[in-house]
This record gives sequence, structure tokens and C-alpha cells, in this order.
Amino acid sequence: GMRLIKTDFTLKEIEPKLKQLVDSLFRLVPAGVGRKGFVRISGKDWKDVAQDGAQWCIKKGYGFDKDKEHIEDFGAIQGADASEVSDKAVKRGVTGLGTLGSGNHYLEIQVIKKENIFDEKIAKTFGLFPDQVVVMLHTGSRGLGHQICTDYVDLFRPKLKDWGINVRDQELSCAPIKSKEADRYLKAMRSAANYAFANRQVITHQIRKGFAEAFGKNIDRMGMDLIYDVAHNIAKEEQHIVDGKKKKVLVHRKGATRCFGSERSELANIFRKTGQPVIVGGSMETGSYLCVGTTKAEEETFGSTMHGAGRTMSRKAAMREFQGEKLQKSMEKKGIYVHAVSMSGLAEEAGKAYKDINEVIDTMDQAGISKKVVRFLPIGNVKG
Repeated sequence: GMRLIKTDFTLKEIEPKLKQLVDSLFRLVPAGVGRKGFVRISGKDWKDVAQDGAQWCIKKGYGFDKDKEHIEDFGAIQGADASEVSDKAVKRGVTGLGTLGSGNHYLEIQVIKKENIFDEKIAKTFGLFPDQVVVMLHTGSRGLGHQICTDYVDLFRPKLKDWGINVRDQELSCAPIKSKEADRYLKAMRSAANYAFANRQVITHQIRKGFAEAFGKNIDRMGMDLIYDVAHNIAKEEQHIVDGKKKKVLVHRKGATRCFGSERSELANIFRKTGQPVIVGGSMETGSYLCVGTTKAEEETFGSTMHGAGRTMSRKAAMREFQGEKLQKSMEKKGIYVHAVSMSGLAEEAGKAYKDINEVIDTMDQAGISKKVVRFLPIGNVKG
């Protein structure tokens, strides 16, 4: 999922301490494969995290109480059941809380230029202004979610024939929605989603801590409020109009994110005038966007829009074409300081490996699916 945190700092205030800040965040938020987080959870804690997500973290002091108003499903999706998660998955999860991971996951310091504010009224409502510095976070349920997926793909695969299901690829194994296997998977998947909310909440605490250390301020005196946190790669039970009738459906969002208009009851009151915030990642070279959802999205796409720019080349192809060291130096010349775990991982995420984020956003904006509000430009990046 994606999380966006605003600050009271301007670019002028951040620039002198940018490298120090990025290096500090790299230290505070472990990145890369197999890293362990500073929050260690026991078996009972794991069950509470699976059930309560970000709310568990807030109760433990990792965040502000008002944070939950700014998280999809208030940071805890209902219907999770930790007992449907394998011991192997739990073992991979209990040590990973508060870690960034690798691949396309990142922690990025960004700035808003005046010309990149497209809806001043909504931007002001969210507390955004020209030359302001914000922080964007992209990570998920780490090894826990990956193992849950593996476990249930393996569970479904031998039963496909009995269910009368043919798939073109064994990785597309699935289950009939009313089967006990599907019910078990959904309970496990929700547990993973809640773990992901908790992971981003713990990392948010560390981000606030890093800024407080760099500027010698109290953690609650920097305007570092959460704008929104939205899930990626998830299936959600929702009410939608189908063939003229309101029905309960299961919406699968893969490569997509939720994009509700202002009237949806699932949203906190603060978003009933603006629509749901939608955070769209671009690349570490080109920047990202904040949009808002629309009623038209509910009518045409089951309340969904793009979750990122999308790749134009595979990771292997990007590694063949780009060199991490050269990319790092090139980005620094452009005013973007990157602290990465590996140069090969950095090469995978080169800006040219992705579609033009501006075109992607404009397409959905013109279609009326999601309305663009602000574009953010990167100035510092922690990369797994």
C-alpha cells in the first residue's frame, strides 16, 4: 500500500539537512531482503496485529490517535482471522514489523512546487502548500503476505479439477467464492492487510522520530500528520451497482487502488467533501501524485483507479540497461539524494523502466475516474 505524511517544513529548511535526514531514515527503517524490525511481537501480539492492524500500533504508542481516521478501513479490515495463517508465514512476519523491504518499495522525501498544485481548494483542505516537504511510503506485508499467497496457491492448485476450473497458468490457481477454502484465504489475506497497515504505521513512527532528531523538535510539533494510507493488491467486499441493482461483490484490485467518491459511507467524515485520497507512485526519478476519488469511478470501475505508473520493462531488462552507481550519481546531480541497499536494486527502479506518470494520471483525470490534486517531486529516497 501507499502512505503519505505531510510536514510543516519547506524545501529551504530541509535542503541543508537532506543527506543527514535520508541517512538517518535509512538507519531507522531497515530496508532490503530479510531485514528485522525493531518491534518484536509474540504469538499473542501477532494475533492482535492481525485483528487490529494500525490500531494495535497506535495503542502501543507508535502514532497519534487521529492517524486511524486517515487510513483505509481505519487501519483494521474486519473479518481477519490469524488462525488461518500458517506457522511458516507467522515466523516470516513476527520479525519484519517496521521494515521497508526491497523491489519497488521505497521511503521518499518529496516537495510540492506551486505549479504542481492542480486543485488549490482540495490541497488546502489536506493542509498542502507550495514548497512544502512531504514523505511518501510504499511497502506492504513483507514475507508474511508472500507466504500466505504461496500457501493458498498450493492449497487451491490440486483442487482445481474437482471444482471444474481450468487456468492457463498454475500461479492463477483460485477457489469458488462460496468454498471453505476461499473463506479461509480471505481471512488470512485480511490478516496480511492488517499487518501491512501496522507495518506502515510503525515505519511512520520511525519517520517522525528521524525528523525530530534532525531538527531537535518534539515528534508532535512538526505538523507530520497522516494524509492517507491506501491498500494495494487486495480483494474487498463492497456494495456496488450491478445491472441497476445494489449488490455485495468482491472487488479484486491488483495493479489498482480504491478510489471512492465523497458519498461513500466507508470514508471518514473528513473526506466526505473531497472524496477519498488516492496516492499514486511514479518512479524515484519522476515523482508521484495525490488524487481524489470520484462518483464516476464507482459507476465505471467499481471505485478503482491505477495504483502506480506501471513498468515498461522487466527488472532484469532494467538491470541490463542501467548501472546503479551511474544512476545514483545522475540523480544526485538532479537534486535527488538516494541511499540504497544495493546498486542492482537501484538499477531495477530507474525512471525509464516506468511509464510516464504524468500521462497515466492525465488519462484517468480526463476520464473522470480520479481527479489530480498535487504532484510531488522527489528530493531524497531510501531504497530497498
